[in-house]
Amino acid sequence: MKTSIGILLSALITLSAFGQPTAKRTPRTYLFVHGAWGGGWEYKTVDSLLRVQGDKVYHPTLTGLGERVHLANPTINLSTHITDIVNVFQFEDLHDVILVGHSYGGMVISGVAEQIPDRIKQLIYLDAFVPNNGESLFASRGPNGDAMTRPLTKDGFVGYPFGPVKPVPPTDVPQPLKTFSEPLPIRNPAVPKIPTSYILMTQNGDIQKAGFAPFAKRAKQRAWQILTLEGGHYAMRDQPANLVQLLEKCK
Repeated sequence: MKTSIGILLSALITLSAFGQPTAKRTPRTYLFVHGAWGGGWEYKTVDSLLRVQGDKVYHPTLTGLGERVHLANPTINLSTHITDIVNVFQFEDLHDVILVGHSYGGMVISGVAEQIPDRIKQLIYLDAFVPNNGESLFASRGPNGDAMTRPLTKDGFVGYPFGPVKPVPPTDVPQPLKTFSEPLPIRNPAVPKIPTSYILMTQNGDIQKAGFAPFAKRAKQRAWQILTLEGGHYAMRDQPANLVQLLEKCK
């Protein structure tokens, strides 16, 4: 298994193979919102690669997760996490931000866009949930949207469903249940005017069988730009250099 330094060196080498097509572009400001069970720690290498290009990068950890796991409690809901990110915008005085949401993070950035669309330059959904008005994450998955997580739910938390987690940090931690069950109103007429892209992770190039294909379909119906990246769900962990290259194509 590669160390963090090894992953970064490998990513830098991969980037150098592409030349430097973005060397003269205007620096950008990125804010990454991680998915369920994760944390800002997932974006360390992506952060380093973008900063080399002169970009500003923020990857906060949502309340109760990652290094903020000591704050975990069953009252944390989707609104809590939306407020986490809105506060980053406000306290860091951010404008013209490229806001990227991975997986559950798609719910969060949708809520952020409802509140402060004027501060967002672009939205990017990375293999992420795309809610309709009034949907929770569970509801967006259909009538039995909690089927996968129900057996892992206890005392107001949902355990990590994709196998064993590492015994020491950084690692995935239980997710507050209410972040999945709280509905999200989507009504702000300014949001559809924000340029938005959807990145769908595929296996063997099969778009139809991709895990988040239903949400890529929603994105297509909304006339968003659709891009694909071959690989597993956690592109920021597994192939950060390829993800950074693809972010350049989002418009």
